[in-house]
Amino acid sequence: MRETATRALGLADQADAPPSAPENLGILIGQLRGHLELLIPEVEKMLGRLPKGGTARYCAGACVGEARGKLQAQSAPRADGEVEYVRRLARVLRALLDHFEGDAAP
Repeated sequence: MRETATRALGLADQADAPPSAPENLGILIGQLRGHLELLIPEVEKMLGRLPKGGTARYCAGACVGEARGKLQAQSAPRADGEVEYVRRLARVLRALLDHFEGDAAP
């Protein structure tokens, strides 16, 4: 999942770089959406194990809400619309992975 996000965003020092293969944006969008659809329920399960009222639970829950919103959205009908959509999906995927890996740790 992180590799897919990196293909969409580049490395940390290349955050404004376009995805490596712009002609395959549709495939990349499908991969990112699929990863989110798999990860969202896992993060939601994890939320139940976090302390109620805790910051980690609140932040992870907000991230799940944002991810669901990104899945409902579509790319804007302009030249760079798909690139922007790919970046939004990749950023929320990275954030969910950070919550999942960080908050699930003992």
